[in-house]
Amino acid sequence: MTSALVSPSAAFGYRDFRLFQAGRFLSTLAVQMQSVAVGWQVYELTGRALSLGIVGLVQFVPIAGLSLFAGQTADRFDRRRISIACYVSLTACSLLLRWQAGHAVPGRAWPIYVALVLFGATRAFIGPSNQALLPSLVPTELFSSAVAWGSSVWQIAAITGPALGGWLYGFAGGSSLGHGAATVYLTCALLFAGAAGFLSAMEVRTGRMEAHDVSLATVLAGVRYVWREKAVLGSISLDLFAVLFGGATALLPMFAHDILRVGPGGLGLLRSAPAAGAAVIAVAMAFAPLRRHEGVVMFACVAIFGIATVVFGLSRNFTLSMAALFVVGASDMVSVVVRQTLVQLWTPAAMRGRVSAVNLIFVGASNELGELESGLTAAWFGSAVASVVFGGVAACVVVALWTVFFPDLRSADQLARGPDATR
Repeated sequence: MTSALVSPSAAFGYRDFRLFQAGRFLSTLAVQMQSVAVGWQVYELTGRALSLGIVGLVQFVPIAGLSLFAGQTADRFDRRRISIACYVSLTACSLLLRWQAGHAVPGRAWPIYVALVLFGATRAFIGPSNQALLPSLVPTELFSSAVAWGSSVWQIAAITGPALGGWLYGFAGGSSLGHGAATVYLTCALLFAGAAGFLSAMEVRTGRMEAHDVSLATVLAGVRYVWREKAVLGSISLDLFAVLFGGATALLPMFAHDILRVGPGGLGLLRSAPAAGAAVIAVAMAFAPLRRHEGVVMFACVAIFGIATVVFGLSRNFTLSMAALFVVGASDMVSVVVRQTLVQLWTPAAMRGRVSAVNLIFVGASNELGELESGLTAAWFGSAVASVVFGGVAACVVVALWTVFFPDLRSADQLARGPDATR
């Protein structure tokens, strides 16, 4: 079957793919709603930028500590069952957050951090299993399109989730300590439970992919593979450092509360803007996927990501801020698709769980440690604006350095053909 004869929406002709994406939609919707509620509640309780940074740290620590083991687990056990168990665990996390919201005390955010540690530990397992499961749901020739459609589904939920979470927080009593947050958390628990139901209806069974017994060598095989494939290493490390420095997500509650003064509803819209930009690009790439010079395009888009971050940091106008965040998400989406294509199609099937785990560590470091970096630099500079502008400039510097350090990524071309196509 040639690419010219494949319908752009052909992946949705596979029942398991549809069920998988329905589950991801509900879970992503819940994650985004919960993130808005956590950010606003933590800032409402403490009023400190550093407290927002700790939100990222307490989620990253279990991800970093468990991901390699989680990758090995995804290669040794049925990936569908692992994902179902993780959605059940996420349901429990949301119920725990619901409980603490009913007992919230000003100045005390540690009960939220405890729940987020469990949330991060669960994410360490669901990331490798979900990523490694996707190639089993569609034929290889549809995988690039499936990644783009999967990203589109994710982004639609990421657009809707923050706006819905912010609105629900305010509608249910955002001015009453803990009441609005409790309503959001309970809704998230129901959504996670629904995601578990969709995956339970899937027919795919991956079984055991790794034939060797557990050992340090098999656990670290994913690390060795990523180190050997320099284009893969370059793509995930570029995303790590660009988003680590350039991410402004953690400080959005401060911008919404103190600078733009738009309340929890406005915070939800700000959180939705990057996802809106990403969704537009994801749909475009599903219909017209990148076929040549993906490496160069990736570098250019990450540079645009950094520039748009600087614009957001300097903006005092809500509309301009929304537009800048839209561009941030749109440019980042190209990097996501290129990275996922490299990680999945250039990796042997039996190792996809472990390589995906390494990728998850990098992504978790960029997102969650990026939140800590934002909180620390905002506290250090005494300004959220200075922190975001510094991060955007640093992201551009990273792009310039990576074009020199990773020539294999810069020259990457026709990724769907595998690593030999670019050598």
